[in-house]
Amino acid sequence: MTVSQTSSNQHARRLRCDGFRTPSRTVITVLFLLLCVSASTSSRPASASPTLGDGQHSFREHWRPPNEENSPTFQHALGQDNHLPEQDGEYSCPHCPTPPSRAGVEEEEEVRSDTAGLLDSLSALVSALDVMQNWFAIWEGVWAESIDWTAAVLGTYVASALSTISASLHHRSTPPPPPTPPTDEGKAQAWENTINRYFSQLTTFYFGQNTVALRLEAYDDMLWVVLGWLEAIKFIDFHSSSFRFSFPGSSYNSTTWYGNQFIPAYAHRARVFYDLASQGWDTSLCGGGMIWNPRLLPYKNAITNELYIAASVGMYLYFPGDDNSSPFVLPQSNKNADSDIRMPPTANISETKPHDPKYLTAALEAYKWLSASNMTNDRGLYVDGFHISNFGNGNDTNMNKKCDERNEMVYTYNQGVLLTGLRGLWESTGAQSYLDEGYSLIESAINATGWTWGVSANDGDTGGWSGLGRNGVLEDACDYWGSCSQDGQTFKGIFFHHLTLYCAPLPSKPLRAGVTFTANTRLAQLHDNHCDSYRDWIAHNARAAYVTKNSDGKFGMWWGIPAGGDIPMTYAEPELPSGSIDYRNLGVPVDSIWGGGRRIASQERNIKAPAAAVAAAAAIGPDLNDRGRGRTVETQGGGVSVLRAMREIVDDGWSEASYRLRQR
Repeated sequence: MTVSQTSSNQHARRLRCDGFRTPSRTVITVLFLLLCVSASTSSRPASASPTLGDGQHSFREHWRPPNEENSPTFQHALGQDNHLPEQDGEYSCPHCPTPPSRAGVEEEEEVRSDTAGLLDSLSALVSALDVMQNWFAIWEGVWAESIDWTAAVLGTYVASALSTISASLHHRSTPPPPPTPPTDEGKAQAWENTINRYFSQLTTFYFGQNTVALRLEAYDDMLWVVLGWLEAIKFIDFHSSSFRFSFPGSSYNSTTWYGNQFIPAYAHRARVFYDLASQGWDTSLCGGGMIWNPRLLPYKNAITNELYIAASVGMYLYFPGDDNSSPFVLPQSNKNADSDIRMPPTANISETKPHDPKYLTAALEAYKWLSASNMTNDRGLYVDGFHISNFGNGNDTNMNKKCDERNEMVYTYNQGVLLTGLRGLWESTGAQSYLDEGYSLIESAINATGWTWGVSANDGDTGGWSGLGRNGVLEDACDYWGSCSQDGQTFKGIFFHHLTLYCAPLPSKPLRAGVTFTANTRLAQLHDNHCDSYRDWIAHNARAAYVTKNSDGKFGMWWGIPAGGDIPMTYAEPELPSGSIDYRNLGVPVDSIWGGGRRIASQERNIKAPAAAVAAAAAIGPDLNDRGRGRTVETQGGGVSVLRAMREIVDDGWSEASYRLRQR
């Protein structure tokens, strides 16, 4: 991941090496709009791209293909239904309530409007998404002021939000009411237009993504790209499964959504960047693990390894295959700006099939290493990572190769990304231990916000720092000081995105028969109970984020501080653990531990000294969330993410006026 990046670098000339040349952005936009119009006005046969069937099913039930006859055949090594036996595993959740089963929720729920003081969670989500997309520059194909990795995360938010909107439109008995027109046909067309609008922007981002620069960045940067395009493929599959569009009195009736044609391109990009990032897996140091950045001294951190686990198991579950053999790297004669870094040689890559076991093997191996790495603290939270003390002193025979110098810094996103990996490992293996690890990690993160279980208000009296927040509200330490970098402003949204994926109900039908597992009744209920126990906390954080909105609808970074509000007198300064280095917000130290005198890649050069960064953020204006970088597309993405968690997990109307943080 990069720490800082100038806008000039972000908007630099972009070459294309994954099978696409680079026409002008104007030409791209015109061609793309013509393509979308054509797709919406003419019928065509079903795409050869992998699609889901026509049955009715919920996005929250994990994108199940309802018609296995139309799916590729696989060897049934696990049995046709893939159910675990009812007696398998231990089922316990000490603090969980015993709510009724969620069965039939989609059929029975009523989507609330803004009447009676209730704010519909879907309306809030779409409004936040709309403001976020105001930053999107169509002509460039990217969010203005974003950097490469945060743009990849923003694209992931768009794809996942579209899945939620589609689920609300197609799979609930009372579709959300658009403003106009009043007819059922008009409502469907209005919402389909909304979906197509944001999807067209997501596809424009495919052409605007800075793919060449990303190839020269840290391995975690590359893995955000993989997760983003896998999420887009999941949305296309889901939305296509329920797509129906017709005009009254017209012979036109399309059953194929035009978005299917982009699956091969999205899949190829996911594969390209997965293959490039996989070069970071290293067994010569620390017994395994992913290296964060090949241009710095070895640092094996939580986020890169969590991303590698999530991306590997995501490729196993959702990657539809790729027969595009175009080269995805520059010739070896082309060098990076750093003279000692060469691009990998050009190669034509062979076809890859869906559910390739190599991806699952990589995920299993990476999780085995991470779980044994001693990268969690006494609170059960992931610290940032490990250096190797005195690295480079001595020859190969006596040089220290152990990860023994731990950075104790704790970030919110390090507690989130692994959840997607754990959920995928359970579905790929049927081992309940992966789910149990996820529950434990979520509950450790919630505890670190000072949340009191079973108390829905949690407005708090002390404001004391609890490790990852206060008064039950998730917080990174930089929020208090207003010193969050572009990286830090993105972290909380990442946590809630992966929490939402993790808490989707466990599948009752396999994603692919003979390949993936399903849950028996008892395990499915246990999972629901655990996630139901998080609902009050999620709603609490959604409200805390919502009150930071200014008059333009822009979310702030420090949740729980209303727009224009002051720091409550009871709020204590965050206490960082001894040995914490906040390099994500204050910059990568150029010293013998981090850099060792090497040239740091271009996107790490423009860093601020810690004192200067804090001083720059110290000026307090009328709104605490205008300090430092202020309200940005990254803070807006955090609002989108937590509101989506509200919609998918809590799914209840809530009153804006019901949340007021106590101030003294």
